[in-house]
Amino acid sequence: MSREHKEISQEDLSAVLELVQKRYGFDFTQYARSSMKRRMQRIMENFGLPSVFELKHKLLNDELFFEVFVEEITVNVTEMFRDPFFYKELREKVIPQLESYPSVKIWHAGCSSGEEVYSLAIMLHECGLLERSRIYATDINSQVLNRARAGIFDLRHMKDYTLNYIAAGGTGNFSDYYTAKYDQAIFKKELKEPMIFSIHNLVADKSFNEFNLILCRNVLIYFNEHLQNQVISLFSESLCPFGYLALGSKESLLFYHDRDRYETISRMSKLFKLVR
Repeated sequence: MSREHKEISQEDLSAVLELVQKRYGFDFTQYARSSMKRRMQRIMENFGLPSVFELKHKLLNDELFFEVFVEEITVNVTEMFRDPFFYKELREKVIPQLESYPSVKIWHAGCSSGEEVYSLAIMLHECGLLERSRIYATDINSQVLNRARAGIFDLRHMKDYTLNYIAAGGTGNFSDYYTAKYDQAIFKKELKEPMIFSIHNLVADKSFNEFNLILCRNVLIYFNEHLQNQVISLFSESLCPFGYLALGSKESLLFYHDRDRYETISRMSKLFKLVR
């Protein structure tokens, strides 16, 4: 195997990202570079592309390959009721405040394959809010959005998800929310009724509604500081007065240039309230 196949230079990386931006309109130029290089290298090895030239040629001429490229280059690690304590605090500290609204709009940004969207829907159902909620679930990746829209997950994960659900303060029987069929768990259609799935690029696209709650968990860690500020500013534009923002466990507003606009609701669970 050639050295070029083993390593991608910073110049090569920049050239590929510039091509992707010009050809498809996806801007990954401010994603964390080290992570991007590793993922791009894996794509080349998996598809037997011996050089960056071959990678660029395939990206230019094969739109189906580009969809695979996006799925590989973006991070889609998720599970139901991920970080159960977060959901417990969301249930106890945010949901009671949302109950005062006649209708509730929620944006789940970077929703990946949907496990956490369905977790949210289950929690809203148990709190009596699902019927007057609208959940906008977005991601840059069309393939994972299709999986999320289907609401069908691997049955072998349900035991772990049940433990997460219990730890998150679930008040029912988790198995009531899905039907087991062969090796799949098919989630109830009632959970999907308030969900709207669509492609949204946090880097390039604008605000599209006003929300009471925005969740964007474990996405910002892959952006550099400039891009983090840009995305949080987008969320600030998209929140209604006194709306809530939920970030991932390793994320914060510490370096956000306008962080005084937010009140910290839970430092551990990274829950924030827009106060000005």
